[in-house]
Order: sequence, then structure tokens, then C-alpha cells
Amino acid sequence: MFSELTPPKQRANQPTWEIAALYPTQGNWPESEYLRLEGNQLIEYDNGFVEFLEIPTPFHQFILSLLNDLFKSWVQVHARGYVLFSPLPLQVEPRHYREPDLMFVAAEHADWIEAQRLVGADLVVEVVSGDRERDFVDKRADYARLGVAEYWIVDPRDEQIHVLTLADDSYAVHGVFGRNETASSVLLAGFSADVNAVFDAGQLPS
Repeated sequence: MFSELTPPKQRANQPTWEIAALYPTQGNWPESEYLRLEGNQLIEYDNGFVEFLEIPTPFHQFILSLLNDLFKSWVQVHARGYVLFSPLPLQVEPRHYREPDLMFVAAEHADWIEAQRLVGADLVVEVVSGDRERDFVDKRADYARLGVAEYWIVDPRDEQIHVLTLADDSYAVHGVFGRNETASSVLLAGFSADVNAVFDAGQLPS
């Protein structure tokens, strides 16, 4: 660590250790301190530990924007709930939070929407980036335990959309939809997404 007497120029591009010292150490983060964090960094929380996620790429954001528009359009027509997007913590268990890309909360579950977090969701969407196991394995188990009725995994690498529906305490695969197919929802009657349109949305203009 640098001393207070270290010349400022020698401290350039180094971590701001003084600010870091104001925060709890890993494993000792209270839930209340996690919920007070602000900024554009996605951060998840697991039993006293904070986990920093990769900053989304423009490709990721273009896909997410299209999906957000599709879900919001369905909600506007059917007036059946709310569409929310990251950064917004979803509490999956006591002292355990995730940051889904998109969440749908049915109107009858509006009390799941609290001032700083969600305590439940009816449908969750994750656009895969970085650690694939996090979305396909870890979050699949987390959202099933929470009781999320439907989980969409949007995979840009393989250009597939996996739609999973909750059966008892685990997910069953409703469908794995690829190019030239339409991904459909079980929970939201009539909702669908053209797979070509979803992944084409991530392409930069030529």
C-alpha cells in the first residue's frame, strides 16, 4: 500500500486503496451494504461475498434491447405485469442475490417489487456472456429454487434460445430454438420471439 507521502504521480493508475478500506472484506459483506452499492457495474451477492460480473458488450445490449421491447409490447397489450431489467438485484435466497438481464413480474405478484430489490419473478431472461456455466448451471438451479416459472437462456455463441419451464422443483426444456425458428413462451400466452431477429439485432450496421 502507498503511504500518504508517496508523490501523486507515482500513485497514478493504482487502486484507490483508501476507498477500498472503507468497505467490508470478502465474506463479511452485510446484505444492507450490498444493496447500497451504486454505479454501472453488475454485482451479485452470495453469503457475504460480492461477485463482479463482466460489463455487457454492445452486442449483448442490442439483443437485450430487442427482447425488452418484445416483452414490454406483450405486457402493454395484455396488461398483466411488469418488465424490469438489470441492474436490479433479485433475491433468490437469504443472503444470495442475482442480477438477471430481464425479469417479468405478473400483476398479481406486484408485492415482489421492493424499493431496492425484487424478491421474486415469474420469468427471467439471461443473455449468455463470459462464464457459460453461471447461466446454464448455477443460475438454472438458483431460479428453480426461487420458483421462477420460466427461464430463457439466450445464447449468442450458438445462436439458440433455451426456454425452460418449472416442473416441481427443477426445469424441463420447453424448447431449444435456433435460426429460422420462433421461440415461444409457455407462461405468457401468445408471446414469441423470432430467433433470427434476436441475433441479427446484435449485429453492428455495415
